Amino acid sequence: MLAAFLAALNQTILATALPTMGRHFSDFENLPWLITAYLLTSTAVAPLYGKLSDIYGRRAMMLTAVGLFIAGSAACAAAPDMTMLILGRALQGIGGGGILPLNQAVIADVVAPRERGKYQAYMGVVWVTSGVGGPVFGGVLAEHVHWSLIFWLNVPLGLAAAFLCHKNLALIPVPHRKHRLDVLGAALMMASAIPLLLALTWGGTRFHWFSFEILALLTASFVLSLLFAWRLARAPEPFLPLTVLNNPVMRMGTAAVSFNMGVSIGLTVYLPLYFEVVHKLTATQSGLALIPIALTTPGSIISGQVMLRYKRYKWVPVVGLSLAVIALGLLVWRPDMPLSYGIALLSLVGTAIGTVYPVTTVSVQNAVPHSQVGTAMGALNFFRSLASALVVAIMGAIVLAGFGATPGRGGQVSVLAATVSALGADVAVVFRWLFLSGVVFLVISLIFLLLMEERPLRSSSSADPPAKPPKA
Repeated sequence: MLAAFLAALNQTILATALPTMGRHFSDFENLPWLITAYLLTSTAVAPLYGKLSDIYGRRAMMLTAVGLFIAGSAACAAAPDMTMLILGRALQGIGGGGILPLNQAVIADVVAPRERGKYQAYMGVVWVTSGVGGPVFGGVLAEHVHWSLIFWLNVPLGLAAAFLCHKNLALIPVPHRKHRLDVLGAALMMASAIPLLLALTWGGTRFHWFSFEILALLTASFVLSLLFAWRLARAPEPFLPLTVLNNPVMRMGTAAVSFNMGVSIGLTVYLPLYFEVVHKLTATQSGLALIPIALTTPGSIISGQVMLRYKRYKWVPVVGLSLAVIALGLLVWRPDMPLSYGIALLSLVGTAIGTVYPVTTVSVQNAVPHSQVGTAMGALNFFRSLASALVVAIMGAIVLAGFGATPGRGGQVSVLAATVSALGADVAVVFRWLFLSGVVFLVISLIFLLLMEERPLRSSSSADPPAKPPKA
């Protein structure tokens, strides 16, 4: 949980300190790279950590991930210019990208599938705590002390996490099966992700969607993806085993959680603008109003308890997503409804989104052989990051188009909030389309969830799933 707190806090604490960093280095143009560099490296290496942990053990790879994260944090804190700060963030991402999939694999090693939902809810508390407290803490440090403390703070926390992992994860046995790492397959998978993420990040903000640059990035990603698929079909031991990719629970569960989390992240990014321009809240008030959508823990706890006590567990996220679709649908109907009603509906959406993550994660872990849990968790986080980036890019395109922002002028929430008042239009209509896109993606998530097979949860953490799932 301490290691997870490091990774989660890092994703939120930086946001409020970015303007201070830009002023310190007199470089605002390259500020987005502080986010993009971490996103690229952390997404690309997630499957690699999962695979390596199945070969060399969880403790060795967790210590590696935390160590690289600490090194990246120190490099960021001591950076003399923006270029070195961006490189430090990339190194941070190489370490941070392994922490979450390794956490999930460790839980799968020590906790039986039926009880895992409860521990996934505990991890959810960590993410919510960092999500709510990170921006506030980062703003205080940047404004009243120094922005570098945001990164120096990771050093003692990281050392403490490394000590606890070194001591306690020694109890988890190292796999004795011989594996071969498909280096070419790993390189092709990571290489195909980078241009896709760059296209999704820059499209509509830095370049037009149909510009040569974006089309070239998408083409490169497509070609590299084809090469990766070719490698999967021919490698003696492919980087992502076909038994994992062909597992229907893995496919449906990953798709369901990916679109679900994409909506959560997209709303978190663009709701502050909604609060500021529709309900005329200040930036601080918008941050407070955003808390309900971030409080996914109640939903995670409900799902965890149902998985612990009942054989049928999928109905909780099915009901939750159905209610979330209705709640967002009401915001589509009345995007300018009173603030208190809107926050109540968004609270329901946040709770409903929280019900999906534990069920899909545990279902995937329960469906794959124990020797491939790390690989499955790495792949799940990889595809979830890509889908989330896609959802956020589409939501961003809707908002930018609605406000008439152009690449190079718009794209940042603060910039849009400062200029939208001059439009003289009914700005709530723009957010009607934003909420409608959320409804569409939640419906897609619900469809994949319904298609995901509800297999009985095993009562042992080390047992493999049966060769043929029992019929209902």
